[in-house]
Amino acid sequence: MLSNHLHNGIEAPKLAWSRLPNSEDGEPDTVGLIKKSDESGIESLDYEVIENYAYWEEQAQRGKLYVGYYVMVKWFFALLIGIGTGLAAVFINLSVENFAGWKFALTFAIIQKSYVAGFLVYVLINLVLVFSSVYIVTQFAPAAAGSGIPEIKGYLNGVDMPGILLFRTLIGKIFGSIGSVGGGLALGKEGPLVHTGACIASLLGQGGSSKYHLRSRWLQIFNSDRDRRDLVTCGCAAGVSAAFRAPVGGVLFALEEVTSWWKSQLMWRVFFTSAIVAVVVRTAMGWCKSGKCGHFGSGGFIIWDISDGQEDYSFEEFLPMAVIGVIGGLLGALFNQLTFYIAYWRRNYLHKNGNRVKIIEACLISLITSIISFGLPLLRKCSPCPEADPDSGIECPRPPGMYGNYVNFYCSKDKEYNDLATIFFNTQDDAIRNLFSAKTIHEYSAQSLLTFLVMFYSLAVVTFGTAVPAGQFVPGIMIGSTYGRLVGMFVVKVYKKLNIEEGTYALLGAASFLGGSMRMTVSLCVIMVEITNNLKLLPLIMLVLLISKAVGDAFNEGLYEEQARLRSIPLLESRPKYQMRKMTAKEASGKRVISFPRVVKVADVVSILRSNNHNGFPVIDHERNGETLVIGLMLRSHLLVLLQSKVDFQHSPLPCDPRASRFLTDPLYCRHTISEFVKPASSKGLSIHDIRLSSDDLEMYIDLAPFLNPSPFIVPEDMSLTKARISFMLHLMMQVYNLFRQLGLRHIFVVPRPSRVIGLITRKDLLIEVLPSIPLLHSTNTGIQVMTFESLCGRKTRIRLQWSSNRLV
Repeated sequence: MLSNHLHNGIEAPKLAWSRLPNSEDGEPDTVGLIKKSDESGIESLDYEVIENYAYWEEQAQRGKLYVGYYVMVKWFFALLIGIGTGLAAVFINLSVENFAGWKFALTFAIIQKSYVAGFLVYVLINLVLVFSSVYIVTQFAPAAAGSGIPEIKGYLNGVDMPGILLFRTLIGKIFGSIGSVGGGLALGKEGPLVHTGACIASLLGQGGSSKYHLRSRWLQIFNSDRDRRDLVTCGCAAGVSAAFRAPVGGVLFALEEVTSWWKSQLMWRVFFTSAIVAVVVRTAMGWCKSGKCGHFGSGGFIIWDISDGQEDYSFEEFLPMAVIGVIGGLLGALFNQLTFYIAYWRRNYLHKNGNRVKIIEACLISLITSIISFGLPLLRKCSPCPEADPDSGIECPRPPGMYGNYVNFYCSKDKEYNDLATIFFNTQDDAIRNLFSAKTIHEYSAQSLLTFLVMFYSLAVVTFGTAVPAGQFVPGIMIGSTYGRLVGMFVVKVYKKLNIEEGTYALLGAASFLGGSMRMTVSLCVIMVEITNNLKLLPLIMLVLLISKAVGDAFNEGLYEEQARLRSIPLLESRPKYQMRKMTAKEASGKRVISFPRVVKVADVVSILRSNNHNGFPVIDHERNGETLVIGLMLRSHLLVLLQSKVDFQHSPLPCDPRASRFLTDPLYCRHTISEFVKPASSKGLSIHDIRLSSDDLEMYIDLAPFLNPSPFIVPEDMSLTKARISFMLHLMMQVYNLFRQLGLRHIFVVPRPSRVIGLITRKDLLIEVLPSIPLLHSTNTGIQVMTFESLCGRKTRIRLQWSSNRLV
């Protein structure tokens, strides 16, 4: 039986694959498998390794030295990603702080003489900064708009969106973030920093940018989507680590929020990258302590240090803390829903009118934000400064243009301050530091905090979705810390205990809103502890995060999931939908499969590629008795490479003679390397319309056997969408859904249930300690005999596999 399989010259593909039947409706070779691509240009990534003849030939030529070099380059790239992302974060922070510092210093100097002139200068500076940001995005880098986290999450989930990792997107993110955050908009720079780190990682992975002639041959070693995925994961962790100066939080953020696939080797590289970022940022902060960074001040690795805050907490305080968690879940869920509705209206109505409307919208929001932040403090009366405490290190009022509490905004006396201006007339980092601060119990009034909460919440909802780089980490912390401090004021008034600090409740409020909006738990908990340097509050942060996430989940999905749904990013979440349990794999598959014979005419290939947008095609062959076999999967991108090169065209419609062992001995048979078949990361790759073929070329033939994937994943037809069995090498019960999500698959074949058992694999069979040699297959009359190997149980095992007669459905 096996000799009949081997006569066609393709051992592994035919032995791994089953027979292809005639379709039940009488249409040959047409059963649903692969759907057409989305019109939006979103495509799937090929994370699966295509183990064809070109792959095995290339692997055979690589020795242990190359493997060592390959691993070393991965670690070297992790080092470069950490350094690059750290420097980008330092540059953004220095620019934002200095632009904001100059703006506030100039405004404070002018309003001493003329309030109207100071207002005009303040509005003009904000308009210029915001205009520069929106102009860069609309005219130069459209993919730089927004936070970028939903797009990066989709990329790591297996979805490729045009332009999200290009060099111009990186430039747009950096300079756009400086303009939008420095311009005083209700958004942050932390989300864009995650996208920035991913862009740096992707550019390193492809050796630079070909469009701007910034490429290096020595860096072009990672040509597969799988390797680039690992690098982008390192970039995401580096972005969070640089944004919050929280290296451990960055690792957990990449693990919990953005990645769908993880392994221990990747964990080490991500951890190393985050550590490098911490070193770079700490070095820059140390340099800034000498006063060379302008309005950035002395800097510090801990952004909001509250280690001198509340020392202990009582059991009575758990109730108001739980209330903070409930408030965070409700306000976070409302924020997600409002931003979704407004962004939907923008996307489908407003932004369809062109870039000019996007620019006008961003400038109009900047104008409204400037009027609110400059005008509302005038409605509050100035308060006298509290008695100076030499141990607190807090100065009242603080010098114009520098961070600190107690802002003197248009006050008639020198020793007075405006509590609402203390929040509005600061950068967001400084405002949060003021809200978190301890030993300032009577700094804010409830009316000022409530006014700021309503206005800033509304501004954050309206601003999120404009055509500028926008993150929601820091605005979420500001919103949460405001109502958290309100609850803290209530607790101080009711409980009348001296050890209660309003700043502690502000921190818990910030954690609760982020948990209710973004639905993160472990990573967010670690980030909050790292940025505040107060490990004593860890149990309380965990409590409010769990409550806020549970409350928010009762209403809608997380912020990034909602935005991904709005952008039509087909994310596969961690859990499949409940309806999938009632659907079988055959019901989920399409109704038609377009397949190729093993030796196909060039004209037929061109015709099929022009008539549909499928990205994968089953390849079939025939036995001597006329039976049809599926021998593998051929990708569209590989077919386009073969058509463009033309070197594999042949005059004969017959396959090559297998008895000559030409597959393994003829160096001209496989004329391609793996790198030739990889789609460039910075472009859409080849198109059928880009290929020019003569009439003689169209009459030629191509033998697809050396280039197809002989071992794609398959599932039985009657398995539910939440379960599957992988035949041949992996007879393991898994979820179809998780198979696509965790392995990053793009195609999967649906076959009938096997008619008989062909093998049984246990856990001990998978615990292989040492393989003496590569398993060799040789033919027998009954099946395939595999060479022996040593298992961990210390016994020699001999496996005999019998091939079933499955058919592709």
